[in-house]
Amino acid sequence: MSPHIRTERHGDIAVVVFDRREKRNAFNLAMWETLAATMDALSADGTLRCVVLRGAGAEAFSAGADISAFEDERGTREKEDHYGEVCHRGMQSIRACIHPTVAMIQGVCIGGGAGIATMCDFRVGGEGLRFGITARNLGIWYPYAEMDPVVQICGTAVAAEIFIEGRIFSGAEAYQKGLLSRVVADDRVEDEAMALARRIAEGAPLSARFHKRALTLLRGALPVTAEQEAAVNDFVLTEDFQNAFRAFLAKRKPVFQAR
Repeated sequence: MSPHIRTERHGDIAVVVFDRREKRNAFNLAMWETLAATMDALSADGTLRCVVLRGAGAEAFSAGADISAFEDERGTREKEDHYGEVCHRGMQSIRACIHPTVAMIQGVCIGGGAGIATMCDFRVGGEGLRFGITARNLGIWYPYAEMDPVVQICGTAVAAEIFIEGRIFSGAEAYQKGLLSRVVADDRVEDEAMALARRIAEGAPLSARFHKRALTLLRGALPVTAEQEAAVNDFVLTEDFQNAFRAFLAKRKPVFQAR
């Protein structure tokens, strides 16, 4: 279990904290594994009414995947398949949680951090946040199951801005695009997110669980084959990814050749 993820209990509300401030709460492999285990355990706790996810401090919700860990954790097809599966379990454990989930978003919410936020049922963010998914900057192909909630939340036009154009939104822009449930002043994010969690907790828990499950069922299964899902990790075989990864470590801009 990673020491960088902890759970706090506030009555019938659990708060999951990503605490790796020196890396802007960026995730390594152990953190994705711990996130899945944590959310599974909370989902099995019938005394809970709501789960809040947040980053430690006000600088970042999460900067996403720790790119500096790629050399050890990723970079080959075998490693990428393992990493992708662990990351997928972590992401989907939030969506599969029986309790309503709230993302408390302060500061940087990029890449996998934004992915985590979009897995939540509600997103409360500050006006000064930075929200986006920057997979294109490394030549990474974002998985179907993690793209799906983005499309469900804001539609294909905004999803294209996120995944293809690589837009980074402010809090006001994210709210306008439908990516945030509500936007407030930066110093009010914690109060607003916890107030929302308390309002959820005051309702009938079985009703909340039914409606959360119903919204997922109404979406239906993803129209994607197992072969198509597996092919997502083919990006690791491309020259563009390998060159972009090395460029990132060298702190220079990558040049993509479509190879």
